Amino acid sequence: MSPVVVLVGPPGSGKSTVAALLSERLGVRHRDTDTDIEAEAGKPISDIFVDEGEPHFRKLERSAIVTALQADGEVLSLGGGAILDAGTRADLAGQHVVFLDVSLGEAVKRVGLGVARPLLLGNVRTQLRNLMEARRPLYAEVAKQTVVTDDKTPDQIADEIQEQLA
Repeated sequence: MSPVVVLVGPPGSGKSTVAALLSERLGVRHRDTDTDIEAEAGKPISDIFVDEGEPHFRKLERSAIVTALQADGEVLSLGGGAILDAGTRADLAGQHVVFLDVSLGEAVKRVGLGVARPLLLGNVRTQLRNLMEARRPLYAEVAKQTVVTDDKTPDQIADEIQEQLA
């Protein structure tokens, strides 16, 4: 049992949007681990970070990913930092993982400057650049396919992914 495809990438890469589109096209459920975590915790991720801290959030995230990877036939989108966990990276081996890559400038435009993303507090551009630089090798490590999302519509991105799934 496993998902049809797993989407990973930095904030602003289009994971949730593309996953929803792919699930609709494929006629399967879309599952977003960030949504699962919020439902389980009963509060937004930003509140989890403030109230319990990032280590607690990462434990919840790891549990949500383990559960999600056991579901069959879903399109799964993971939070941007999910690949930081070595166990998660190991669990993604053998999955069809797609790294949605995006340039810093495009990610900043998509994320905006006033969103409730706890790891992007302060100077959003600098924080996002640091996250992307640190995580890019890990995204590449788990990916079977990389799609650069700059200057592409969600439909074009989904088309590229579907070509590889066929």
